Amino acid sequence: MPVDTMNGIIKTIFKGSKAYKTWVGVLMLLGAVGIGLYYIQATQGLIATNMRDQVSWGWYIANFTFLVGVAAAAVVLVIPYYIYKYKPIGDIVLIGECMAVAAVSMCLMFILLDMGSPERFWHLIPGLGIFNFPQSILTWDVVVLNGYLALNLFLVVYALSKIYQGQEYKTKFIWPFIVLSIPAAISIHTVTAFLYLGLPARPFWNAAVLAPRFIASAFCSGPAFMLLVFQIIRKNTKLNIKDEALFKVGELITWAMAFNLFFLITEIFKERYSATAHLAPLDYLFYGLHGHDHLVPWIWTAVIFNSIAFLILLMPSLRKNFTTLNIACVLIFIGVYIEKGIGLVFPGFAPDTLGEIYDYMPNALELVISLAVWAIGLLIFTVFAKVTIAIKTGEIGHAGAASHEH
Repeated sequence: MPVDTMNGIIKTIFKGSKAYKTWVGVLMLLGAVGIGLYYIQATQGLIATNMRDQVSWGWYIANFTFLVGVAAAAVVLVIPYYIYKYKPIGDIVLIGECMAVAAVSMCLMFILLDMGSPERFWHLIPGLGIFNFPQSILTWDVVVLNGYLALNLFLVVYALSKIYQGQEYKTKFIWPFIVLSIPAAISIHTVTAFLYLGLPARPFWNAAVLAPRFIASAFCSGPAFMLLVFQIIRKNTKLNIKDEALFKVGELITWAMAFNLFFLITEIFKERYSATAHLAPLDYLFYGLHGHDHLVPWIWTAVIFNSIAFLILLMPSLRKNFTTLNIACVLIFIGVYIEKGIGLVFPGFAPDTLGEIYDYMPNALELVISLAVWAIGLLIFTVFAKVTIAIKTGEIGHAGAASHEH
């Protein structure tokens, strides 16, 4: 990369309004605090968290599961723009891919946090460690996550480099990578679902509908977050983001939420109507079990939030009003975050194999370290998005450069 190009990018990253510098400073501070606190977990082991033998996957894996969906949601922009040539999406598709890069980065960080011996991560590298490929589903997860990260990085860097030079980037060259990114986006969440539903000893997860439910919820939470971010970007930068692009994403979220709620109802019906011993985890989550009911208010909050958001989005007049659209997006983000975290991971371990119930909730250490990962991820996205916007608007590079493909 030419020196003047690198200098321009670096100046763009460090230049900005007082609000931008404050935002970046807060994210860096939170990240530093979390890294410092991680020393406690690294020295004491996972016993420093509230996870125990009864609940060996906790808050870290809950966040990982949710963020895989956020990363996969970039395909909601890729398909309309590249496949169906819906031009209004063109102003935001690269921002969506930047978000995918940040989300996958956070996924990998949460996996590292949940490893009892993170210094052994090299076992996940093919050719160096004991990779157990293709027998292990975990190794498939490593492959698809890193592959999806590499794909999005390549597409963003290639497009921005061409725009920076004042050239039109040609779809013909990157078309195979664009086409590959679509099944890759689906695969990262499918393999994550397979990690759960491939465990027959955990009946709460052992359901074939889990994979499509994961995909449906991913196309809700990720785009909902994107819609909020796009409005902030439009208000504070020169990037031209059209209303019709945002409303189209809102329409796609509507149908994704319809499927998400349908799959949830299907799971609940199957468990309650059959009324086998496998009903216990579902009862524990929705109604409480043997006096253990600390998850009940959380899951009902998620169901209510998602249902209200769906009703808002179902009405075009409300979906095309930014006030109600934003309310729906916030409700969806919170609702799906609870549903795929607290509502999925925790009840899967209750009761345990001995019939005991351990009421897991994350402690302060887990919460602060997780917040630090989110801060680092948002910092990655902020930097990528700022450089992308600066290049697309001609603030750096060739002013008036073409920002579309042929």
